[in-house]
Amino acid sequence: MATINWPQFRGPGASGVAVGSKLPTTWNVEEKKNLLFKTPLPGLGHSSPIVWGEKVFVTAALSPKNNDLKVGIYGEIASVEDDSEHEWRIYCVHKRSGKILWQKTAHKGVPKVKRHTKATQASATMATDGKRVLAFFGSEGLFCYDLAGKLLWKRDLGILDSGFYMVPTAQWGWASSPIFADGKIIVQCDIQKGSFVAALDPATGKDLWRTPRTEVPTWSTPTLCTVGGKAQIVCNGWKHIGGYDLKTGKSLWKLTGGGDIPVPTPIVGQGLIFITNAHGRQAPIYAIRPTAIGEIILPPENMGSLHFGWGVVRGGAYMQTPLVLGPHLYVCNDAGILSCYEAQSGQRLYQERMGTGRTGFSASAVAAEGKIYYTSEEGEIFVVQAGATFKLLSQNPMGEVCMATPAISENALYFHTQGHLVGIGAEDRGF
Repeated sequence: MATINWPQFRGPGASGVAVGSKLPTTWNVEEKKNLLFKTPLPGLGHSSPIVWGEKVFVTAALSPKNNDLKVGIYGEIASVEDDSEHEWRIYCVHKRSGKILWQKTAHKGVPKVKRHTKATQASATMATDGKRVLAFFGSEGLFCYDLAGKLLWKRDLGILDSGFYMVPTAQWGWASSPIFADGKIIVQCDIQKGSFVAALDPATGKDLWRTPRTEVPTWSTPTLCTVGGKAQIVCNGWKHIGGYDLKTGKSLWKLTGGGDIPVPTPIVGQGLIFITNAHGRQAPIYAIRPTAIGEIILPPENMGSLHFGWGVVRGGAYMQTPLVLGPHLYVCNDAGILSCYEAQSGQRLYQERMGTGRTGFSASAVAAEGKIYYTSEEGEIFVVQAGATFKLLSQNPMGEVCMATPAISENALYFHTQGHLVGIGAEDRGF
């Protein structure tokens, strides 16, 4: 049976992989080839679509002054100066027709924290447990609705400034997404002062536990990992990559080091936890055993240990969350260089470039039916055949900037571009 629900960033378990979905390899939005719909969504948002049943949920923030993005590969740390009153919106769209079923304004006001020139004020992806949908707008709050759009509760978590730790005046906005995990809401809030990871009660939004983190600002979404019946929350980081007991919030294991601006979400596959980040002098890939405990140390490169399957010091990604499909781990960096590894051993099988090298890649990959979909910032979608050798199947233009990771439901892809929600699918495949 095809994957129907895509309840959080990167879908079930943050894997990015849909089961049984038959997706088109080629399409063209301008020519309406395999285009299901293209629905205008006012405002800026890098939030990925999520899907429950027939409904697609996505967020955006509207500014009357500046709705521009500066995409591409560059190293500027500047914030956008925009002190106008913004409107933070949630959209619910029918996944087959593209019709907006409802929209809600969660908050109005001047942003409490500025955004980066490539970021938005609505970059965190929503999450749902099938009864509730969550929208996390950082310093503007966490909002919980039912699937019909009724506000159930909201929670002010204070000023959540996840800007550049070396230059605190460089504010970059919020990006870490909430997740549902075994009846709890998990939020990872790595900020300039007072970082923490917490479990909240889905019925009220109140803390069930909160664990402080000695950590600089990060932009990663936490991941649930369950092995042998024991559930843990895994967080990326620089000073504290680690696992936390889901029931209590107690730290189970900890690793320090790597890239100092962690963005990718941890993923679980082939019996390992994969962590990658990149900034500064290091760009590691860590393959960590879920049974790790205490302070762990990376062994010599490409060597396993009690707590590590393997690890490399350079080869990781700055922005994109990697993907495990079958026996392979796929890691794509922000310049479009794709590397494929044997997930169990760490042996690199190939390294190839997608695109010209002049465009950035920020969205993370998704996959179905042995095909992997990579999205460039300029809205070019590269479809790669899964396997030990590189094979580019197609390139498909969206005609618009695209920074958000797509969602998959049944036989369709959903893209959040700059200004639209776009449904891609082939009618002859039973959508």
